[in-house]
Amino acid sequence: MLTTRLPSRVEPYKLAARAERLEGLMALAGFSRLTDEVGAQSGDVRVTLDFSIDAQGRRVIRGHLEAELQLPCRRCLSPLAQHVESEFLLGMVTSDALAAELPSTHEPVLVENEQLNLLTVVEDELILSLPQVVYHDEADCEVSRDQLTSGEDAAASRGPAANPFEVLKQLKGKS
Repeated sequence: MLTTRLPSRVEPYKLAARAERLEGLMALAGFSRLTDEVGAQSGDVRVTLDFSIDAQGRRVIRGHLEAELQLPCRRCLSPLAQHVESEFLLGMVTSDALAAELPSTHEPVLVENEQLNLLTVVEDELILSLPQVVYHDEADCEVSRDQLTSGEDAAASRGPAANPFEVLKQLKGKS
């Protein structure tokens, strides 16, 4: 079991030169953008980051993260436990011009003043790995199928749709 807390900032070029590996935990409560997206979270995200220099001389970070998140069900908005996992490959860059030169297999990560904010990097990857939609099974959801449709709107939508070009057809017939 990992008990090491990862630092929020590192010097990635030094870590890449020594081919270092960082492995540890980061508190989910510290990710404000994730909280804005899916609500407050508790627990930790498990992170593994391998810093290295690839065959082309690029400084890269191979990463893996795992977390148990409580995401809102899109039907009833009650929390639903979801396992989120991500593998990623980041290329360290100091400008947007250098980011454009990275191959498509690499995602750029901006290093400013030889410092990298790990908190931001991990939060970005967590947000990118969120599922698009989350639903309880129908049997477990607090909202039933009957509650998802309103009576009058559902009845109106079952009838044939009005042709939007009917007005044009009538105008054309007048000329």
